[in-house]
Amino acid sequence: MTIGCVIALAMAACTPARSPVAVPTGTPADAPARRPTVLNAQPPAGAATEFRTDFSKSLVSFEDILSGGPPKDGIPAIDAPKYVSIAEADTWLKPLEPVIRVEINGEARAYPLQILTWHEIVNDTLGGAPVVISFCPLCNTAIAFRREADGRVLDFGTTGRLRYSNLIMYDRQTESWWQQATGQAIVGELAGARLEFVPAAIIGWQDFKQTHPTGSVLSRDTGHKRDYGRNPYVGYDDVTRPPFLYQGPRIDSALPPVARVLGVEINGEAVAYPYDALETQGVINDTVGSAPVVVVWQAGAASALDAPIISEGRDVGAAVAYDRRVGEITLTFRMDNGRIVDEQTGSVWRMTGRAVEGALAGQALTPVVAVNHFWFSWSVFKPDARVYSSQSTR
Repeated sequence: MTIGCVIALAMAACTPARSPVAVPTGTPADAPARRPTVLNAQPPAGAATEFRTDFSKSLVSFEDILSGGPPKDGIPAIDAPKYVSIAEADTWLKPLEPVIRVEINGEARAYPLQILTWHEIVNDTLGGAPVVISFCPLCNTAIAFRREADGRVLDFGTTGRLRYSNLIMYDRQTESWWQQATGQAIVGELAGARLEFVPAAIIGWQDFKQTHPTGSVLSRDTGHKRDYGRNPYVGYDDVTRPPFLYQGPRIDSALPPVARVLGVEINGEAVAYPYDALETQGVINDTVGSAPVVVVWQAGAASALDAPIISEGRDVGAAVAYDRRVGEITLTFRMDNGRIVDEQTGSVWRMTGRAVEGALAGQALTPVVAVNHFWFSWSVFKPDARVYSSQSTR
């Protein structure tokens, strides 16, 4: 199916998706004070009849907000998620199929993109923490947040609107609108508030089940009938194509608009790691916001936006980022015959951040919040970001 058919299908079939160092940037600790600004005389078209949002409080111009096609909740969030075991999920997930890996307080869960593509939002509790898992296919952004603000737990749904092609969520408690890429409330009572990012990564199913054999998996029993496994965005990540429904600032020409990057931001410094560079080097040692980090790429994850069947998408690999410090030691990593090895102890590490051989066997690196983006999305929301090159490593 072509991208141009997605909106029509969404309206007709009701909801295919549109289109701690790891102290993550954007947490309440580093969020600016709220200063909602009245920028707009009128709410976005049609919004006043769908929402009880306080549209007099806004941080953005409503001219930048577009309808993605489906109405409010036309793409239904999953509010009562069910889970299955690794063994049960293995009957319908293929080895390279992409899943969002989230782990909190020792509890790990996989959220298959074959499901998130059709729902975009899961309101969940993991490791005792209320979280929202979100996926915007048009920006390739899989992001997890703690769903708490102003001392209350929030539940999220889809507005049916986009800003810079990125999903705008809303919370059901105040109906404030939230930008998925930044975790910031941009319109409504909570305008200016920010959600706390939780480390999340898109990895292949085989890597998740190998690393988390007792983990749980989001069930396809969602209460909705959808063609899970099918991709309604066939060919969208073709690097020669422009982003769909993008209306915004001029896109930085440093990379093609839909080039894949891993975005890392720490202590106010943002860096984009192009997948092309990651695939070439495998491991990148860098410093971001004065924090030593390692970014690792490994083959074994299919694109969710390539082939008609998600599991048959081309292998684009998976990229993750960690703090390089273990105790008092700052490690430097390299690839050695396909293995990730630290130079200080010679220990061997998996791309999921755990040492499996050597002096540090059993130790785990601390994940850094790192988000997959298409370049246009990262560059428009982080216009001052550094683009990694081998000459720019710090």
